[in-house]
Amino acid sequence: MVVCMKIIDEIKKLVEEECKKDSNIFGDEIWSYHILSVVEFAKILAKRMNADHEIVEIAALLHDYAGIKYGDRYEAHHILGAEEAEKILKGFNYPQEKIEKIKHCIYAHRGSKSITRETVEAECVASADAMAHFDRIPSLLYFAFFRVGMNVDEGTKYVRRKLERSWSKLIPEAKEIVKDKYEASMLILG
Repeated sequence: MVVCMKIIDEIKKLVEEECKKDSNIFGDEIWSYHILSVVEFAKILAKRMNADHEIVEIAALLHDYAGIKYGDRYEAHHILGAEEAEKILKGFNYPQEKIEKIKHCIYAHRGSKSITRETVEAECVASADAMAHFDRIPSLLYFAFFRVGMNVDEGTKYVRRKLERSWSKLIPEAKEIVKDKYEASMLILG
């Protein structure tokens, strides 16, 4: 367990450092406004769903790593992320069986892709990713308006569609947790 915590701490440092780089198209806010939120929701779901906490936490930390590192290839960040996770975890001599589970969680987290989630851990990470969107709506608006340059109508529609898509991929246990935030955001975004 101590070894695992050291690996998780090293992965946290790695992801946070990548978030701080100027090449990160999302800005360093993604660390505090998305990644950490995903990790917290993933841990809550792992407990409720009796999932492997270690797999869930590591996958949650790494789920957007490739999108942050290779912003120009964001559309494939779920694929590249699984590959990056394997490289990183092999560097820690992490067990291959667990690496495969983490890779599946990262690959299957995309809400905009029809990918079957084959494990409870993958369900936890995908739902936590979507749940973070409801927890951090201002960061989505910031991304739409300032990072992408959308006008008010475009940005509002973009965020609303993203939240609707996020809601649709949630497992029932996750919907229960963020239902009030989803309903409030739909009212606010019209």
